[in-house]
Amino acid sequence: MSEVAQNILRIREKAAAAAASCGRSVDEIALVAVSKTFPVGSILQAAETGLQRFGENRVQEAEAKILQLRRTFKLEWHLVGHLQSNKVKRAVELFDVIHSLDSVKLASKINQAALERKKTQSVLLQVDLGHEETKFGADIETIPEIMAAVSGLNGIRLDGLMTIPPYFDDPEKSRPFYQKLRELRDALEAERPGCLGKKHLSMGMSHDFEEAIREGATIIRVGTAIFGLRQ
Repeated sequence: MSEVAQNILRIREKAAAAAASCGRSVDEIALVAVSKTFPVGSILQAAETGLQRFGENRVQEAEAKILQLRRTFKLEWHLVGHLQSNKVKRAVELFDVIHSLDSVKLASKINQAALERKKTQSVLLQVDLGHEETKFGADIETIPEIMAAVSGLNGIRLDGLMTIPPYFDDPEKSRPFYQKLRELRDALEAERPGCLGKKHLSMGMSHDFEEAIREGATIIRVGTAIFGLRQ
């Protein structure tokens, strides 16, 4: 068994334990292996374990990997990094889910690109809860405007929310951010049932995915804990 395969096994065990600790099933939680900066060979090792969902941060870096791997595996690709307007068309061509919708303008561009491809693009609304200068996402105050705009677009399906909290050495300190995202999703759904499609909560990374699961994560984005430290 490769080191990548061993790492995936450990993560699945930890995810199952975290889910059980709060009365959830691990089957409710999708593991997205974030393969940014890692070569196709590393992704192949993960795919050979049966893992099907992979995340990339940059459209340009992901393109060659996705096109090459399409010949061998049917994988689901998630764009988990910030999406620049000039990369929207290619992102819609390549990715199954875009986690980083954060404005009405970006929603309009994604919608247009999806309609041109006769595709309904699954997106998650990235919410800025940490207010760090280096992070992206929509302010909570702008969410009603974005959701109202998306509801009138036929090329987009809004399937939930995503956030990236500040990094803490103690992963327990991430939990209030994840709790807030869950409460936001529940409030939006209570106000307008069905407005968030699959009701996803994309939250939790290598160092704090167990805490995210305990707060309701349905998608965890794990990179270094699978592939190792990035160069």
